[in-house]
Amino acid sequence: MTDEFLSFSKAQGNDLVTPRPELEFPGLSPGNRWCLCLGRWIEALEATRAERLPETTVPPVVLEATNEAVLDSVDLETLESHAYDA
Repeated sequence: MTDEFLSFSKAQGNDLVTPRPELEFPGLSPGNRWCLCLGRWIEALEATRAERLPETTVPPVVLEATNEAVLDSVDLETLESHAYDA
């Protein structure tokens, strides 16, 4: 997670920062790894292009942990340009 993505997601109505103990959700911080739905990731990608948001609004992708079916919606070059470098 990046700070920019967490802020973007919260502005879209998906608050991933605030802890929700009743759901056993601790809240996320920049640097956390989280399984993100493809729709939200694409939404962030499109917003960086349309609204000129910082590129870090699109969280890095752990390619080895990404389902191959994502390639039906996002080309490999785009995924590789957002690959997580550990």
